[in-house]
Amino acid sequence: MSGRRAVLAGASGFLGPLVGADLAERGYTVAVVGRHGPDARWDQPDRLAALVDGAELLVNLAGRSVGCRYTARNRAAIYDSRVDTTAALHRAVRDAAAPPRLWLNASTATIYRHATDRPQTEVDGELGEGFSVDVARNWERVLLAGDLPGTRRVALRMAIVLGDGPALTMLARAARTGFGGPQLDGPWFPHRRYRGIGPDPTGPAPPHGRTHGEQRFSWIHVEDLLAALRFLEDHDELAGPVNLAAPVAGTNRSLMAALRRAVRMPVGVPVPRWLLEPGMWLLRQESELLLKSRWVVPAALLGAGFRFAWTDLDAAVGALVGPGSVAQKPIPSR
Repeated sequence: MSGRRAVLAGASGFLGPLVGADLAERGYTVAVVGRHGPDARWDQPDRLAALVDGAELLVNLAGRSVGCRYTARNRAAIYDSRVDTTAALHRAVRDAAAPPRLWLNASTATIYRHATDRPQTEVDGELGEGFSVDVARNWERVLLAGDLPGTRRVALRMAIVLGDGPALTMLARAARTGFGGPQLDGPWFPHRRYRGIGPDPTGPAPPHGRTHGEQRFSWIHVEDLLAALRFLEDHDELAGPVNLAAPVAGTNRSLMAALRRAVRMPVGVPVPRWLLEPGMWLLRQESELLLKSRWVVPAALLGAGFRFAWTDLDAAVGALVGPGSVAQKPIPSR
């Protein structure tokens, strides 16, 4: 391959095709790495190294979906699909004669603790405990390890991405069926699915307590996510962890109210934990996705001058799932 080349790892799922299309629209020749290629597979280190060497940009979105029950097998798959793939890319960048000038690697805002008292920034945010946090800590540890001269590395601490993806689809379905009230934390039987993982496991995280649906909901519209990736390319001062979240977090209660308005359902039955847990078991999901308070502020992006197009949760949800929604339409450049 010749010309301006980007390597995209993890091009399937919700975000991968959108990021790939955006890169191609901006003039990149996009080489794709994944379990099945097509340009290189994870079990082909020589081909992976050849793709990375001479590429201008490396974007890694690889990782098994967390939309599952945290069984031992799924926990290992979630961890390995992030840490091992990032380690493989790290080796390729380290050994490249002409390494990429920028490496954008997925991470998650779930790395922060359950926060109801104050927002978490890249500077003063406090890391949490337990499985999801340990996955993120080790993911970033591998990304940022050692010295890679010539390659700026950014850990994309993404909040929940609002778009035509699984998170919003699941919650909109609940709103349409009348169960679109807030999800209420409370006592539940102890289990070990949220225990820590990795070489120095933590947790599990302490119980959240009763948040009455006021657990914070940090989010980012998919259009702003794509715009932020472009912005990061042009701002060499941004490196290390970068929060990708709208400036103002909502709450679980305000999110569900916005969804009810968007789908025109006047009734929203609150869902206490004793009812939520059996439902999540049936859906093969974990309640942590709804009950943890994620309160994240994008201090680094705002400080560098990035302007969000979507800052109102109600407007974003309405545009994506309401009548005449744009969720299925191509994401415009800006």
